[in-house]
Amino acid sequence: MNTEKNQWSDTITPRHSLFDLRLKAVWDYRDLLFMFIKRDFVANFKQTILGPLWFIIQPLFTALMFTLVFGKFARISTDGQPRMLFYMSGITIWNYFADCFSKTSSVFTSNAGIFGKVYFPRLIMPLAIVTSGLIRFSIQFALFFGFLIYFQTKPNNIAHPNWYALLTPLLVLLMAGFALGAGMIISAMTTKYRDFTYLVSFGVTLLMYATPVIYPIGFLPEKYQVIALANPMSAIVETFRYGWLGSGTFSWSMLAYSGGFMLTLLTLGTLVFNKVEKNFMDTV
Repeated sequence: MNTEKNQWSDTITPRHSLFDLRLKAVWDYRDLLFMFIKRDFVANFKQTILGPLWFIIQPLFTALMFTLVFGKFARISTDGQPRMLFYMSGITIWNYFADCFSKTSSVFTSNAGIFGKVYFPRLIMPLAIVTSGLIRFSIQFALFFGFLIYFQTKPNNIAHPNWYALLTPLLVLLMAGFALGAGMIISAMTTKYRDFTYLVSFGVTLLMYATPVIYPIGFLPEKYQVIALANPMSAIVETFRYGWLGSGTFSWSMLAYSGGFMLTLLTLGTLVFNKVEKNFMDTV
């Protein structure tokens, strides 16, 4: 007589609650997560000539344009730092958030074909986006670090990296959380209201100007500095600069505020995403 117990691969369960995020299922499908990360990287440059070199060209030309427009013409302060280095620092950290947020905000609409054919935890898709974005960030950070080393050789260099630069992984984690939380909320909304798709593109640009990417907080009049610091992204960009350039402002309370805001947004975004994923195919 066969005494082996039956091993079931599928289990029928009742309807999931809003707070049942099924994170264990995400871990069980981790191989699929890595496959999506590889797909995102390959698909972006499959039919391009320069391939990953665009990761370097884009921030380089953006920094050059900022140097010309905001540095030479507008004469916006860079806290005494070399303009190219100052703008590269802001672009490097901001690009990671902007790229992850833009892609995450269209997860449902851009992947409806895959979602409609096979089951897997939908949360894997936005997680793959923010994880694959680390490849781009690493390349652009290496470019920024190269500029930092170059300007360190100059006689009048005032960029002085310090121990706060070790907070960079935490800053990237905060950016990933913001992009994931906000992106999932917008993605859930786009299933019914496609207007949000058009709002994202210039909304990211407007948010960049509301964040000290092209200017230091100290450049603003004092009455506007409080408004700028209310933006949770401001502390992240300022801390990155403070750590790697030694200029700008840093406060643990500002960073804690950004962390709390990120956790709230990420929790809300995950709950909304979890609710919409159950029936979004009916509206997409």
